[in-house]
Amino acid sequence: MTKTEPAGTTSLSDAVATGPNGRLVAVVVTYQRLDQLRVTLQALLDQPTRDLSAVLVVDNASQDGTAEWLAGQSDARLITLTLPENRGGAGGFEAGMRHAVEHLSPDWIVVMDDDARPEPGAFAAFQALDLTGFDGFAAAVRHPDGTLCEMNRPTFNPFWHKKILARTLLGGGRGAFHLGSEDFEIPGLRRVDGASFVGFFVRARTVRQRGYPDPALFLYGDDAIYTMGLTKAGHAIGFDPSVRFEHDSSTYSSADPRIRPLWKVYYYHRNLLILYRIATGLFFGPVLLLYLPRWLFRLRHHRGERGTFLRLFGLAVADGLRRRTERSHDEILRRAEGRKQKPGTEG
Repeated sequence: MTKTEPAGTTSLSDAVATGPNGRLVAVVVTYQRLDQLRVTLQALLDQPTRDLSAVLVVDNASQDGTAEWLAGQSDARLITLTLPENRGGAGGFEAGMRHAVEHLSPDWIVVMDDDARPEPGAFAAFQALDLTGFDGFAAAVRHPDGTLCEMNRPTFNPFWHKKILARTLLGGGRGAFHLGSEDFEIPGLRRVDGASFVGFFVRARTVRQRGYPDPALFLYGDDAIYTMGLTKAGHAIGFDPSVRFEHDSSTYSSADPRIRPLWKVYYYHRNLLILYRIATGLFFGPVLLLYLPRWLFRLRHHRGERGTFLRLFGLAVADGLRRRTERSHDEILRRAEGRKQKPGTEG
């Protein structure tokens, strides 16, 4: 029987057996990467039913045959949610987590991109953990070659830890406030302040209490904003290297230092400002003075398009400082392409 369900339908049966940590539902957001989704979905459905009760794939209006391929799948645990337009990673995770909470009766939700997936035994390892006192959990994420995935290293907020802040100020770089390679080798559950949406587990009751990721962020930083928001509100996020994920991403391996496509300049800088305000508190002003010149220095990589970069960057700073997130993606695309605003939509 095909268990593919459209948006708004009801859930799988609650009779599915679950592991010690209860009913786990995976949420995968996909857009135009069917080849990656095939691998990820297989890795998820290879996890035993006792460890993973359901898989919800959120299709961000892909036009590459994703919907047709998903419709042909027959695993009873698979559910699909097709959005009417591309809402970015943030919008996809918000829609998927909301659908899971409202229709799939989870105890825990685990989220991931379409190019990220659990390693064999990952969810059995998760179910074996004693997560009493924890409301979130971050997996250990590696590239397919086994190296640590830089963008997915769990993090500490230096402004909440004096020793970590000192190491950071003394030139420790990212390593001063992110878990290092040794942390991925030493077994044991420990606390972190923030995590990425690749192998991030969250209790459903915490989502009900604290809400969902902000869909208006579209992409970049939505995971750090959400997870640090949970920590700031008093929820504990754990990490244990026994729960392993693979992320087949090349974001930090490109030799091209430019932001591509250029419209991402807006989301990248706006969302970082929102994140830094959460993370730094009273130190936001000095941090802003430190980072704005660094960001502007990226202009040197955008020869021939510096005017557009500055236009998007200026808009990002203005909106980030005001914590304004209501601009539509269509508006950002128009500004990036230099097209005029439609009457009545000026921001």
